[in-house]
Amino acid sequence: MKKTTTKPQKAKKAKTYDFDKTKAYSIEEAIELSKKFSQTKFDSSIEVHVRLGIDTRKGDQQIRSAVALPHGTGKTVKVAAFVTPGKEKEAKEAGADIVGGDELIAEIKKTEKTDFQVAVAEPAMMKNLAPIAKILGTRGLMPSPKNDTVTADPAKAIAELKKGKVSFRNDDTGNIHVAIGKTSFETPKLTENFSTLVEAIKKAKPSSSKGTYIKNVVISSTMGPGIKVSL
Repeated sequence: MKKTTTKPQKAKKAKTYDFDKTKAYSIEEAIELSKKFSQTKFDSSIEVHVRLGIDTRKGDQQIRSAVALPHGTGKTVKVAAFVTPGKEKEAKEAGADIVGGDELIAEIKKTEKTDFQVAVAEPAMMKNLAPIAKILGTRGLMPSPKNDTVTADPAKAIAELKKGKVSFRNDDTGNIHVAIGKTSFETPKLTENFSTLVEAIKKAKPSSSKGTYIKNVVISSTMGPGIKVSL
């Protein structure tokens, strides 16, 4: 019986990008290179990755804040508002996609579904969120005064989020990852968004953090190579 063999598949050729990987570029140059090397068929995001010199084991060195990017991110953010009955109409008019109080909390507790990217809450509702705190917390959705998502004026917070306000926090390795726009954005707009974000990160520096705070900044398009940025 004739032995059949299968032809070995050709290895995919690694993509090569024509730039100096050891060089830190100006933000304008880095943005242009990120756009150039974008390989997706869709309008990919421009992402900023910041390595911080913080000790993530210490609670007082955790970074969590928010900033309103002047030109938005180009993304539609789905917002849930946990509010008292008197604030429900305002929240809906401000653009909240999901609005409710105890009934909404009970539904999330039962189904464990969180079909939203950001949650806003009135201070009076925070104690009511206890039954779903673990669900929201593990998904990074728990409202917090640190990023202005716990507020007596939820309508204002919702409107700002819809216009391009973004939250940021460090991960377990001390890095922050934030999208600042799309490849279709003009370079000056992405540059302004980048500068606004970096200033907000600098402002959030913990007083107990010693040594170099911002160690490295890289910018990239979705699935594109990381380009070092000189601050």
